[in-house]
Amino acid sequence: MRSTKAIQVLSALSQPVRLQVLERLIGAGSAGLSAGDLAVATKASPSALSAHLAILTRAGILKSAKVGRHVIYRAKPEAMDEVVSFLRGLGKTSEITIPDDPS
Repeated sequence: MRSTKAIQVLSALSQPVRLQVLERLIGAGSAGLSAGDLAVATKASPSALSAHLAILTRAGILKSAKVGRHVIYRAKPEAMDEVVSFLRGLGKTSEITIPDDPS
């Protein structure tokens, strides 16, 4: 995993509701949860939750599938495994690059 991707994943998880969403989805396992179930569990408004889910999906932490009228979200544990491996490797390689700040 490149540092740019690790930064994207860690940034996505740096917000309490998004971290709670991931925790709920990991607990749900392969069954996943609908956006409605996640909204109730996190007490987030539908529009706020939609934005959080989009950020987590873009970061590669979640996957979604349409099931009937609902979209079911599932955690991607392999994405978290990659981040953990990246963090464990810090200081053991000279390949880490810090991207320029676009702002």
